[in-house]
Amino acid sequence: MSKKDEKTTKKVSTSKKEEKVSKKDKVSKKSKNTKKIAKKEKVKKEMFLTGVKKEMGKVRWPLKKEMIKYSIATLSFIIFFGLFFTLGDLIIAGFKMLVG
Repeated sequence: MSKKDEKTTKKVSTSKKEEKVSKKDKVSKKSKNTKKIAKKEKVKKEMFLTGVKKEMGKVRWPLKKEMIKYSIATLSFIIFFGLFFTLGDLIIAGFKMLVG
């Protein structure tokens, strides 16, 4: 082999080694980044849950009497509007039968 051929083979072999090293670096950097991201996500979840717990402590929950009153009001509105729309539908259907 000539000196020129030896130099090119050395360059080729050196570049292959560099490629291998750079691939290892990329893999290790990726794994480090994923670990950092996972850690940040864990911290975010913990902060979120801590915030939720604090906010739930600030909530004023209704008493039993208030809950009964709200439930009765809700049910009465549902019944009223159910009857209202049913009667309206029956009246409109009756007019359609008379006319057409």
